[in-house]
This record gives sequence, C-alpha cells and structure tokens, in this order.
Amino acid sequence: MRNVFFILMMGLFAFISCRNDGEDIQQIDQVIQLYIDSAGQDLLNSKLPGSYTEIKINDVYGLTDNAPINVSLKKNEDTVNYLEYVAEARRIIVDSTSNFKIYESKLALTLTKKINDSTKMVTNDTMKIQYQSSPELFQVSKIWYNNVLKFTKTDALLNVVEISK
Repeated sequence: MRNVFFILMMGLFAFISCRNDGEDIQQIDQVIQLYIDSAGQDLLNSKLPGSYTEIKINDVYGLTDNAPINVSLKKNEDTVNYLEYVAEARRIIVDSTSNFKIYESKLALTLTKKINDSTKMVTNDTMKIQYQSSPELFQVSKIWYNNVLKFTKTDALLNVVEISK
C-alpha cells in the first residue's frame, strides 16, 4: 500500500511540474556596465597613475545608512576596465499603474585616487537608475550620473554608461 501511495504521489508531482499554465516568463535586463575615463585614460585601471585605487558604493535608499553594494571590476575585449553592477540596491516605486511600474535606485560612489604615499583624493558621485517593469519585461530604462542623464534604453543589448571626468 505504501508503494502505491508513493507511486501516485510521484505521478502527481510529475504532472504538476510538467503542466503549462500559459503564463509568460518575465524577461529581466538589469546589468549595467559603467566605464569611467579622463582624456582617454581608463580611470578604473588602478595600475595607471592618476586612476582610482579604491571604489566604494553605497545604497542611498538602503535600509541602513551603511548599505554597501558589491560591483565587479571587469575588462572588455579591448582590456578596458568597467564596473559591472547587477542589481543589489533597493528599489523604490516612483510611478505605478496596474500593469506598468517605474522603480528607482540611487547609489553613492566614493572614488579614491592615490596622489602620493601620504595623500589621497576622494571624489563623491551619485548614480540614479530608473527601471521599467511590466508583466513581460523588467529593464533598466534611464541612468543619471551626478544628476546628468547619461543613458536611455534603446534596442541595444547592453546597458553601457560612459563617464568622462
């Protein structure tokens, strides 16, 4: 009797997991590539003089004042460094209808350059990210860097933001 019950339960689980209820899966497009340069110099390459040696990012809308965000430092095919932000910051709703929502995240960036052995220069920047959400798609739509619009979503696959200092 136990074997029959077990076989029936396995059959029921298989049936439930294989059924298609016709719902579409929401596509998610939220990865951002942030490049920072000055007169063509990659400021994210800490091996170059005058580049940033330390980068800290904090979630402005985080639940606490100190809400660090993790980003990955990566290189593109031309070996230019960029910060890859995936989506760790808290999002707040800024507009909403029944099927469409606009969210916003805000990041505080602290960029440190080593001037000499005893002197560092710190730059504080902000990046505001706006997302659009519908049942079919969640995507980055606009990005402001220091209150200047630097990115608006197009048909391009990648969300690339280029900052010149």
